[in-house]
Amino acid sequence: MTDLYTQALSTFAALFEEAKGSAEIEPNAMTVATADSSGQPSARTVLLKAFDARGFVFYTHLDSHKGRELRANPRAALLFLWRSLREAGIQVRIEGRVEQVEDAEADAYFASRPRMSQIGAWASLQSQTLSSREEFDARVATTEASFEGRDLPRPEGWSGLRVVPQRIEFWYGAQFRLHERWCYEADADGQWSKRMLFP
Repeated sequence: MTDLYTQALSTFAALFEEAKGSAEIEPNAMTVATADSSGQPSARTVLLKAFDARGFVFYTHLDSHKGRELRANPRAALLFLWRSLREAGIQVRIEGRVEQVEDAEADAYFASRPRMSQIGAWASLQSQTLSSREEFDARVATTEASFEGRDLPRPEGWSGLRVVPQRIEFWYGAQFRLHERWCYEADADGQWSKRMLFP
């Protein structure tokens, strides 16, 4: 890691801790924006489950809408918005390539989830058409019965995705839209730079 990348990660970690101690309901909520092979964008909110020097991790079914898009076009943008922080809120924008986490890492996270969340992951055909809520409830009940009295393994095709940062921006809100923006960016050789941006 370069010193500037270390600085960016440390800044994120400090802001994340600040958000966790604030009025934010889910400080680990982040928007994930993806695009398919034709460039059609889509976005949704997911939860950050881990971050370190390797990147920022969330979990999903790999055959979900976002999973399919990321197979076709393995790049994503993340957005954290913490409206309650400081003068007028803080945003953190992260962009980079996407890679799947190792099986052992995904297994460990899945094992840590509440049992009903594990059952839901088995029961859901994420993003596929559902005829009724009753159909899903029946799948949940069937899955629960199938695994009664034993641990649930991680379902095949359910895993973690890591966004490996190539750009990180910190946006500090201010009154009258006189915001402060700092951008950290890696070039093609992996060398990081830091600059201010006009608000």
